[in-house]
Amino acid sequence: MKNRLKLASIMVVFLLFFIGCAGSSKFMREVPDQQASYIPGENESVIIFMRPQTLGFAIQSTVFDISTDENIMVGIVSAKKKVAYKTKPGKHLFMVVGENADFMKADLDAGKTYYALVHPRMGVWKARFSLGPVNKNVNQKNLNGWITTCIYTENTDSSYQWAEQHASNTQKMRVGYMEKWNNKPDSSKPMLNPEDGF
Repeated sequence: MKNRLKLASIMVVFLLFFIGCAGSSKFMREVPDQQASYIPGENESVIIFMRPQTLGFAIQSTVFDISTDENIMVGIVSAKKKVAYKTKPGKHLFMVVGENADFMKADLDAGKTYYALVHPRMGVWKARFSLGPVNKNVNQKNLNGWITTCIYTENTDSSYQWAEQHASNTQKMRVGYMEKWNNKPDSSKPMLNPEDGF
């Protein structure tokens, strides 16, 4: 009985540890909110990718803008972190990479800020990720909580070098998982719509 109580106590401690952990990437730089300036210009749109959950905190998720043939790195989004991405208005396609790759469409208006969640889930060997658009009407009540929970990070020379070194694998993930994505019905593909911007 004592051994069972001891084991249960240890498990509770580990659970609390994992729940409270924030992830970090040595390739990204933290930016205090008061120093972060991500207001879109009149011919720009901004998407803030947030990962408020701590599941799989030791595994990094990398987001790319794959709207063209090029895989443009948005940033490495760790647990309890957020990355802001300035881009041109219009139609985009984003990819998140972990053990898998998954995608999200976006149609962005100029001068607006959009939000998307990086959702972790357990994979075979490490965490898998998907992207979830924050719908202005459905998720607005949770938005402030997610924003507060997550700390801004931004790319560094090291993160761009990392992306370059892993470019071949990123492309393989894109090609390999895109076929599965293309076979999904449009209704099941996540999408940020123009009216979701703030």
